[in-house]
Amino acid sequence: MSDSMILARIKRSGKTFELSIDPNKAVEFVEGNASLAEALHSDEIFIDAKRGQLASTAELEEVFKTTNKSQIAEIILRHGEIQSTSNQRASEREQKHKQLIYKIHSLAVDPKTSLPHPTTRIEAALQEAKIHLKDNQSIDDQFDEIISKLRPIIPIKIEVKILQILVQGQYVGALNNYLRSQKFIKEEWTNDGSWKVTIEVPAGLVPGTIDTLNSKTRGSCQVTFKE
Repeated sequence: MSDSMILARIKRSGKTFELSIDPNKAVEFVEGNASLAEALHSDEIFIDAKRGQLASTAELEEVFKTTNKSQIAEIILRHGEIQSTSNQRASEREQKHKQLIYKIHSLAVDPKTSLPHPTTRIEAALQEAKIHLKDNQSIDDQFDEIISKLRPIIPIKIEVKILQILVQGQYVGALNNYLRSQKFIKEEWTNDGSWKVTIEVPAGLVPGTIDTLNSKTRGSCQVTFKE
């Protein structure tokens, strides 16, 4: 077996079981967009694929309660770990970096102006602070630490706004799904059939949110900032 093979693996009952896979097709299989045959380079189940050590029938029966290799392969792909190629990892890191920049732009503002920092300024500050996301942690888990490292470089404050939105009855259908996809706080109905909704919005997303509300209601909804 090649040292460069890409594997899917699962640990059960103190043992590791491995498959040789096409990583792109394996992910597509889990998402329902590829067949199992496309995802596998081989239907063999290994204890140590790089040494070519196969799992025994007895081991498969003991751990998976079956010796059907297709069924076991599906279990490994759906519930185990799928390795990435170096290109995939680089692409994933780049995408994660872009998500971080967007999150900072959306949630943080310059306390002097109460406006979000431009993404180019955030990118430059991340480079100056030599911030690199950790692969084994989510953006949320690292976010507070990253913000603390950025503060000596750019003035930054995490801020949310509470918006109270009054929607005329004729536009409730157009805004229902959009408003409920936000951080919904409460709703009430007025005597004239209007819908009064209170939502929490990251400060950086407020201008875009108001633009969307106006677009969907032809500028007729009323937006009030609440303390």
